[in-house]
Amino acid sequence: MLLFWSLAILLVAITLALLLPPLLRRQRPIAAPDFDAATIAVYRDQKRALDSDLASGTLTHAERDAAVLELSSRLGEEIGTAKRAGVSQPRRAWPMAIALVALIPLAAVLLYLRLGSPDATTLAAAGNARAAHEMSDPQIVAMVEQLAQRMKSRPDDPQGWILLGRSYAAMGRFSESVNAYSRAAELVPDDAALLADYADALAMAQGRVLAGKPFELISRALAIDPKNPKALALAATAAMDARDPDGAIGYWRRLQAQFPQGSDDARQIGTIIAEIEAERGTNKGADRGSKLAARAERTPVASGTATVAGRVDIAPSLASKVALTDTVFIFARAVDGPRMPLAVLRVPARELPKEFTLDDSMGMAAGAKLSAAQAVIVEARVSKSGNALPQSGDLAGKSATVKPGASGVKVVIDQVVP
Repeated sequence: MLLFWSLAILLVAITLALLLPPLLRRQRPIAAPDFDAATIAVYRDQKRALDSDLASGTLTHAERDAAVLELSSRLGEEIGTAKRAGVSQPRRAWPMAIALVALIPLAAVLLYLRLGSPDATTLAAAGNARAAHEMSDPQIVAMVEQLAQRMKSRPDDPQGWILLGRSYAAMGRFSESVNAYSRAAELVPDDAALLADYADALAMAQGRVLAGKPFELISRALAIDPKNPKALALAATAAMDARDPDGAIGYWRRLQAQFPQGSDDARQIGTIIAEIEAERGTNKGADRGSKLAARAERTPVASGTATVAGRVDIAPSLASKVALTDTVFIFARAVDGPRMPLAVLRVPARELPKEFTLDDSMGMAAGAKLSAAQAVIVEARVSKSGNALPQSGDLAGKSATVKPGASGVKVVIDQVVP
C-alpha cells in the first residue's frame, strides 16, 4: 500500500511540474505598431494617387488641390489621437498556480476514493496470504494427483519422486509413498536422507515394523552418512524392537551428541537412554529366558489391563483448521514420571474422529511400559508438519487421568499450541 501511494504522489508531482513552469514564466511584451508612421504612409499613397490622376487628366488642378487639403486636414486629426496599442504585461499567475497545487492532488484523491478501489492492494495481499494458508483439502489432493500424473512423463526426475513420496506419506498413503521413494532411490542410490525417508514409509506401510528391508535401508543410509538424524533414530527404534538395548543406546548417544548440551532434544534423548539403562540394569545377570519370563510377569497379558482405549474428537470450533494432510499423534503419558510417551499411535487427520487402542507394543523404549504405569493421561495432537515434537499452531487436547485397562476414554482436541 505504501508503494502505491508513493507512486500516486510522484505522478501528481510530475503533473504539477509540467503545468506550473509555463504558467509562471514571464512573457516579453510585444512591440506595438507605430500608428503615426502608418497614417503618414497612407497619406503619401493617397497623394501619389491624386498626382497620378492630375497627370492623366482625370482631375483638374482645383480638384487635386481640394483633395490634398482634405487629406492634410484628416492627417492632422489622426496623428496624436490614434492609440498605441501594445500587448500589456500579463497579470501575475501566482494565484492560479497556487490553486492548481491545491486542487490537482485533492481532485485526484477524491476521484480515486469515488471511482477507484482503495482496499485493492490490501485485499490482494490478504487474499494471497489466505490462498497460501487456507488451500482446501480437495485442492491439496488434486495437486498431489497432478504431480503423480506429471511424473509419468518425467520418470527420470528424482526430486519429483521424492516430493511425491513425502506428499503421500503426509497424507498417510504409505504404500504409494513407498513406490515413489523406491523410484527415487533407483535414480539417487547414495542419498542418506532419501533412504531414511524410504525406510520410514516402508515401516509404516507394513505396520510400523522396521525389521527386514526397512532396516537394510537404514543401514545403507548410515553407511553413507553416519550422522543422519532420522536414520539414527530409526536404527535405535529397530534395535529396541529386536531387544538389543546396547545397540539402541549406542544409536541414541550418537544422535544426542549432535544436539547442544542441555537442549530439549538432548534432554529427551537422555531420558530415553536412562529408561533403557534402567531396564537393562533390572535384568542384568539373568539369561534371555529369565528376562522374557520376568518381563511377562510384569506385563499383564490380558488386553484389558495392558491397553487404554477410547475416542479422539475435534472440537467444532477447530474443525476447519484440520487438513487432510495433517498428522494426528495419540499418545499416553504417565501422570508421575518422565514425560516420554508410553505408547504412541500415528494416524492421518482424515480419520478423525478416531477410535484408538494404545498398548505396550507402541512404546518408545523397553523401560517405558503403558501397562506398568499407575495412571496415565491420553493426549492427542494434530501436527501440521508431521513432526512428533509439538510446534506452534498445532492443535491439541487431553483426557482425564485414567488407569491402564481403561476403555471409553474421551479426548477432545480443543486447544491451539501457542
